[in-house]
Amino acid sequence: MTGLAGKDRGYWNAVNSAKLFSQLNPYFIFMDSLTLFPDTELYRMEREGKFTPAGEKERIEELQVFIKNLQIRTHLFANSSSNFYPVTAYLPKERDFVASELQHVCDTVSEDKMAEYRRNLKSLG
Repeated sequence: MTGLAGKDRGYWNAVNSAKLFSQLNPYFIFMDSLTLFPDTELYRMEREGKFTPAGEKERIEELQVFIKNLQIRTHLFANSSSNFYPVTAYLPKERDFVASELQHVCDTVSEDKMAEYRRNLKSLG
């Protein structure tokens, strides 16, 4: 889950997650992006200043790092509504293409526009 480690921790979360998944060697990986909703513990922690969520671009960069560090053949599904830019890919075959797409999003869409998308999510279902 991108963003779960919090602000400025996405890179290492991605590297460590990729190492773990590479050892587990699953056929499918489903990736979501952390979305805080009222009446949840992390939402409360954010309000109290005990947790700082990662920004939207950091989450996309985290997904890129995860994809680049994954050392297995697998189907990646990062296409739920929690992901600002939903992607699916067969890795490693589509690794470069997907990483390039994600970079294009980071380069062309503002953090504010991405954050607005997340703020407007009322549910993930």
